[in-house]
Amino acid sequence: MASVVPVKEKKLMDVKLGELPSWILMRDFTPKGTAGAFQRGYYRYHNKYVNVKRGGVAMVLAAYMLFSYCPCYKELKHQRLCKYH
Repeated sequence: MASVVPVKEKKLMDVKLGELPSWILMRDFTPKGTAGAFQRGYYRYHNKYVNVKRGGVAMVLAAYMLFSYCPCYKELKHQRLCKYH
């Protein structure tokens, strides 16, 4: 049998549309609660993208694409603005 999770403890993606107003009203909108939410979001982002233990092929590929695009930006910008007719 599945365990029933209270609406207050559910994540936003797990809340059904009918439960959304009661879920929003149960959130903590005080300055301390809002700061805590931003802090949790920052730590989640930092641990997922910045503080990785081992990077994947996608991270290496994205870094290569970014660093190879930067020196060529002037030429690419000029080509983008040219009209071919």
